[in-house]
Amino acid sequence: MAFLPGAARRLCSLFLCLSLSTLLVRAATRRHEWEVSYQFKSPDCVRKLSATINGQTPGPAIRATQGDTVEVKVRNSLLTENLAIHWHGIRQIGTPWADGTEGVTQCPILPGDTFTYAFVVDRPGTYMYHAHYGMQRSAGLYGVIVVAAAPGGAEPFAYDDEHDVLLNDWWHNSTYELAAGLVSVPMVWVGEPHSLLINGRGKFNCSAALPGTCNATSPECATPVFAVVPGKTYRFRIASVTSLSALNFEIEGHEMTVVEADGHYVKPFVVKNLNIYSGETYSVLIKADQDPNRNYWLASNVVSREPATPTGTAILSYNGDRASPATTPPTGPAWNDTMYRFRQSVATVAHPAHVELPPPRADRTILLLNTQNKIDGRIKWALNGVSFTLPHTPYLVALKRGLLGTFDQRPPPETYAHQGYDVYSPPPNPNATVSDGLYRLQFGSVVDVVLQNANMLAPNKSETHPWHLHGHDFWVLGYGIGRFDPTVHPASYNLKDPILKNTVAVHPYGWTALRFKGDNPGVWAFHCHIEAHFFMGMGVVFEEGIHRVANLPPEIMGCGETKGGH
Repeated sequence: MAFLPGAARRLCSLFLCLSLSTLLVRAATRRHEWEVSYQFKSPDCVRKLSATINGQTPGPAIRATQGDTVEVKVRNSLLTENLAIHWHGIRQIGTPWADGTEGVTQCPILPGDTFTYAFVVDRPGTYMYHAHYGMQRSAGLYGVIVVAAAPGGAEPFAYDDEHDVLLNDWWHNSTYELAAGLVSVPMVWVGEPHSLLINGRGKFNCSAALPGTCNATSPECATPVFAVVPGKTYRFRIASVTSLSALNFEIEGHEMTVVEADGHYVKPFVVKNLNIYSGETYSVLIKADQDPNRNYWLASNVVSREPATPTGTAILSYNGDRASPATTPPTGPAWNDTMYRFRQSVATVAHPAHVELPPPRADRTILLLNTQNKIDGRIKWALNGVSFTLPHTPYLVALKRGLLGTFDQRPPPETYAHQGYDVYSPPPNPNATVSDGLYRLQFGSVVDVVLQNANMLAPNKSETHPWHLHGHDFWVLGYGIGRFDPTVHPASYNLKDPILKNTVAVHPYGWTALRFKGDNPGVWAFHCHIEAHFFMGMGVVFEEGIHRVANLPPEIMGCGETKGGH
């Protein structure tokens, strides 16, 4: 498949504004050609079949300037697997079919076919891309997107140079093994990752690997080195594409000043350890002001789950020396210190000079209870007792073409029996139902979503869930621990300087409240960014302004009731 939708032209025709026109006058088109294929790689020294872009994992970084159009021509050479790529954090204003979400915005790219994504990057910041078909993200198909501010668009901080830091977790099992285990009875959980990778590299203990599969001297698993010059200030753009793990990131001996989150400027605050959840991006500033005659560790560690994975490491070097520091890699704070992580979430608010005030009230409130459930003996995740499943015909096509028989027309429930619900106990009725219904929003309406975390099927167990909304940024209005009370807690919402994000954590036994405007025509997924959890049903879909979507390109069709593009 191939199409070039002229993203900038459609964007202007739908959303006329002088500032956008000014950007597009000097905008460029950044073109990329990618071939996605399986290759044997050794990112943690263990040889494994990995999903690669042009033979590499991670894939190439996409660099552009605010207002540019990005075109990525993707050839699927996976031979036996379909493919879709999501541009995480890019809102796809005017190009909803380019969101790259199989079953929601497009049919997948078939083996041997080619598809061109084209979209405008309309604001600066740090973003990412990754596979959005099945569990391919965990096979290595991911990379970073860096969007520079438009000329004249000064950022509220200064630095001399920058580095990209891509964090990931890694399994030696194939995605087929991981997925098959999740649908088995009894379920075979994916387990803790074998390694943590920084920029696609890690170190597995070869003595614990199968004979002949591990090479500790392979250049593919050489420890990454980040070079700095004494006295200079560096921006580290940090992105987490983990499939499961919440991480704590540290640069040994150096304080980090947080200045950006998910493409939005933050009221600066200083941390020794940065908690980062799957799907989140941050920028931090560090000053190269330590002893230049030694090297320092960059370290990532699992939090919120009892770790069974060694620390992921890289090296900060003042003099180009690649030698490992003489110190032990930092292990970070206690993995189960929920309040430490909770306080960091609360501290993340908008930069005083870049506050975008949220609407003062919502037109609609949706309360979503995250629970672990059972369906026909299989363990699933559900929202308000409904486990999400993708339809065979993408919603975007079905709604635009009136193919309403392709998915459940009954909307999922918008609330649950919250007044009497005990979030600290296993669900009283673990049985759930399955649905591919969606929420239809009045175009332009303001929507509050409150995500409530609860106990899992096993007693005394609740996990962190990072939730990602496609097609939008949302204001993070508040966090809490315990049961959300809609008659009490909204009075404490932060309406003064809430941060805008596209991914946010819901802490164990806690709740997170967010607000967004349903003003981006299209159909948008909203789901837990833990790959296994979305695979097991933890997600919903929003439709808004479908009548305003331009004619769909035929290249996004070819599955379900759209076979042959009809």
